[in-house]
Amino acid sequence: MRNPVLLSAAVLLEALPFVTLPAPVGFAAPVGFAAPFAFAAPLAFAALLACSGAAPPPSAAAPSPSSAAPSSTTSAASHGMHKDFSDAQAFSQAFDDPARDAWQRPAEVIELLHITPGSAVADLGSGTGYFVSWLSRAVGPGGKVLALDVEPKMIEFVTQRAEQQKLPNVEPRLVAADDPGLAPGSLARVLIVDTWHHIDDRAHYAAKLLASLAPGGEIWIVDFTPEADIGPPARYRVSAEQAVSELQAGGLRAEIVQGETLPKQYVVRASRP
Repeated sequence: MRNPVLLSAAVLLEALPFVTLPAPVGFAAPVGFAAPFAFAAPLAFAALLACSGAAPPPSAAAPSPSSAAPSSTTSAASHGMHKDFSDAQAFSQAFDDPARDAWQRPAEVIELLHITPGSAVADLGSGTGYFVSWLSRAVGPGGKVLALDVEPKMIEFVTQRAEQQKLPNVEPRLVAADDPGLAPGSLARVLIVDTWHHIDDRAHYAAKLLASLAPGGEIWIVDFTPEADIGPPARYRVSAEQAVSELQAGGLRAEIVQGETLPKQYVVRASRP
């Protein structure tokens, strides 16, 4: 069975109704995907992701990163949370929902990274490409953004998204579940949003990320806090302290970032020792 682990994800509950809202500015549905997208109403979106385990109310409409997914293959015995993310259109209803901006705060995340124009960065677990345009602008025309995912349909989606948004510095790339396949010393930043909890053997994986860092390079993990009302089931959550420990076990120097204002997530930064 395939082990898709590099994408924080959510489930589309087919029985639930959707409301049709405009797609994000500058983003048309890729060829082969329905348009306009059916984006969820914000309140229903939040209710579906509550971690209490209760069934969503009848008005619940759409998923969001890291809740249950279609054809879920999650297992309590797994190190990471495993899901089937092949329905890119379904996941886009959550990943690209404008309501996500309120808690994901992409502008703040990008500002924290202090990306140098012209540098090379990776979006590990890029999904439908929520952060791709932000990273593309940050690195500028002379830089490069590697959009990495283990799911071919997500890579197809991001490829068409980058073409439609005219982002020539974005390179979508299919990678293995246990290896990001990055050239040694090639990256200034690796951004991992709502994804770290999907990865197996994270200390070993962290060592591979360490090898990809250029001098002064950093890894940034953004993931759900244990008390957040959205995100993966409690047994799959990775606390900020645990993420730091796993990165350190992979040979990195790591710390919890203080002073950020993300309401549902923590931020961890790691670099070469």
